[in-house]
Amino acid sequence: MKKRLAALLTAVLCLSVFAGCGGAKEDLAYIKDNGEMVMGITLFEPMNYYDEDGTLIGFETEFATAVCEKLGVEPKFQVIDWEQKENELNSKAIDCIWNGFTVNDERRAAMAFSTSYVRNRQVTIIRKADAEKYVDVASMAGANMIAENGSAGQEVIQNDAVLSQNKFVAAAAQKDALLEVKAGTSDIAVLDYIMANAVVNNDSDFSDLMIVDGIEFAPEEYAIGFRMNDTELVAAINKAIDELVADGAMAALAEKYGLTESLILK
Repeated sequence: MKKRLAALLTAVLCLSVFAGCGGAKEDLAYIKDNGEMVMGITLFEPMNYYDEDGTLIGFETEFATAVCEKLGVEPKFQVIDWEQKENELNSKAIDCIWNGFTVNDERRAAMAFSTSYVRNRQVTIIRKADAEKYVDVASMAGANMIAENGSAGQEVIQNDAVLSQNKFVAAAAQKDALLEVKAGTSDIAVLDYIMANAVVNNDSDFSDLMIVDGIEFAPEEYAIGFRMNDTELVAAINKAIDELVADGAMAALAEKYGLTESLILK
């Protein structure tokens, strides 16, 4: 009886680590067995955002859906607290970070990345009424700053000799940062050019905001972030990306969402 009980307990423990006693099932097999890939995102136009009907759309949304189709799994988009993205990934609450995710050396030391596919940079957003007040970084001394919590924009503010001395507020999302500038509760937002260009130039709700010409920070590239050991999954994703580039699907998506000039893979 004791032997049978021990065997039963061992079986239960094996099931609890996904793949049995040989070790937790990871990587591509884990995704395919689940039948879905959970992608951690924030709402970030034109990457992932809701249209007037409440449907999630965007460059990343369609890109991820096309890749998942090639892998034979369903895409599941999960809005996360961007500051907690690494914790969400490592705890397996999500399978990847797929939302205008900037590649840098610090992140490469902690996770694996897909092929980079879009170039970006950080820019400063102000009210048009302040166009003569804020013309360069030096003139921004003493301004109230805002950026998305845990974002590249926050890093820019913290690392700049002038901007780091200003009062700073962390926003939950990049669009929240724009809303604070629009409302006048913050003077300057630092955020991704790709979002700023899409929203400021195309959304009438933000027509009173502008990108400050001549101020550009942190040239960067976007890629998809994975757990460090997910080598098979990364290879499968990169293969799918190559196929989407070869058949023209990536170029078509970039054109649809105004990213043709930013697209790396052509």
